[in-house]
Amino acid sequence: MSTHTWDAWNYRESAEMSDPSTSLVGFSVHATDGHIGKIDEATADVGASHLVVDTGPWIFGRKVMLPAGTIERIDWDDEKVFVDRTKDQIKDSPELANASMEDPAYRDRLGAYYGETYDRGGL
Repeated sequence: MSTHTWDAWNYRESAEMSDPSTSLVGFSVHATDGHIGKIDEATADVGASHLVVDTGPWIFGRKVMLPAGTIERIDWDDEKVFVDRTKDQIKDSPELANASMEDPAYRDRLGAYYGETYDRGGL
């Protein structure tokens, strides 16, 4: 059994950004149970990497922030990003407002939320 702990804000080895200047903006995002939207913004900042996904009509135009640790893999050829959470887990995540993107308290809440979904082992 692995003692590795989940790291919310850094890319996993399986989704490593070989060139941090390569943009994921415009890539489609897929949860374990289907497409959720397109990437509006992506960062590769050490300890703060994340995606902002425009979910379009799926959840009424809401944008969601996904910590880089939720990314299972990136298909560079098909421009798709696969995350290891369900649509419902993403839909139920703490609401993202423009002011909260850089708010440490929001990032803590979001990291804790996705950490709990990881720890529940339903993945």
